[in-house]
Amino acid sequence: MNIGNNNEERHPRRIAVLGSTGSMGTQALEVIALHPDLLQLEVIAANSSADLLIEQAKKYHPNIVVVVQEAAYKIVKEALAEEDVKVFCGEESLCDVCEMDCVDMVLSCIVGIAGLRPAYRAVACGMPLAIANKETLVVAGELIMRTAKEHNAPVLPVDSEHSAIFQCLAGEQYNPVEKLIITASGGAFRGFTKEQLEQVTLKDALKHPNWSMGPKVTIDSASLMNKGLEVIEAKWLFNMPLEKIDVLVHPQSVIHSMVQFEDGSVKAQLGVPDMRLPIQYALAYPLRLPLPYERLDFTKYSNLTFEKPDRNVFPCLDMAYRASAAGGGMPCVMNAANEKAVRLFMDGKIKFTDIPRIIKQALASAPSVKPNNIEDYIALDEETKSRVQG
Repeated sequence: MNIGNNNEERHPRRIAVLGSTGSMGTQALEVIALHPDLLQLEVIAANSSADLLIEQAKKYHPNIVVVVQEAAYKIVKEALAEEDVKVFCGEESLCDVCEMDCVDMVLSCIVGIAGLRPAYRAVACGMPLAIANKETLVVAGELIMRTAKEHNAPVLPVDSEHSAIFQCLAGEQYNPVEKLIITASGGAFRGFTKEQLEQVTLKDALKHPNWSMGPKVTIDSASLMNKGLEVIEAKWLFNMPLEKIDVLVHPQSVIHSMVQFEDGSVKAQLGVPDMRLPIQYALAYPLRLPLPYERLDFTKYSNLTFEKPDRNVFPCLDMAYRASAAGGGMPCVMNAANEKAVRLFMDGKIKFTDIPRIIKQALASAPSVKPNNIEDYIALDEETKSRVQG
């Protein structure tokens, strides 16, 4: 780790941002640009968003650009021909940059199972991994965290909820935790009945009340699957049994999560709903750097409210608990079925309420297997998605 508690460092921390054209990735580039003396953008990578990747390369001047899709690579390569930048193509290149000596930290913002291979390659070589990709730990948390421990690779949470817990646990390593409390906004359909959910549209589902996120994450938020994924992620990140992880709906999204200790005291991390704060905390850890954006004004929040999630109307949350408790390949199956179902919903082929139905069916018919390596997990993901029908 190249950034310590003083300024006597050889060079800024060099960051590889995987998924730089998504919502989290674009915000990460803003954060890195704020602190050129401490953070340096070394790599940007995307699947196929050629135009935005070209724009980012010309604006932020990374040393390396990676494009997974070959058609997009040709466009990017030609557009950056006059720039002082190396352009690479393919998934293998995406993984290779995670092992380069010119990189000090990998930030994974890739959505879905596509983030699994590069994340594993990063920790397997001892590379610090800042992780905004929930699915990596949901699908293969045991393998990823075991590998990270074996190779002394720090895994730093970027999700606002896990960052909040991480911050609350700072300095508390000798104090037993009684409970982790993950907060949820409730998503676009908080308070809806099952009958109302039958009528919602994609446009409705993408109207998150507080956060600016990508479409897949926003839909997961609306179904509460997002919270289910976060519960599983928290289990692995903080080595916490499921029975000690709770979810609480907090519509204002001011308290990002809480930790309750054995003496009954509760620590909470508060802030405005802005992902740039947890992104920066992970990239600069253990430093807290200036962030010139909105501050929390308590006079605007005279009421902070809390309620239990409606597990009857939103069954995805309990499915995640059960899949994680079952272990083996079940979390992978659940995640794959959810990814496929969300895609079908976004394509207009199923209703919103079909998402939990499809996940339930996939779990009920899943083979009883325990993946042993990354390729096993990816094969199970592909097999599950092939079975899922609208």
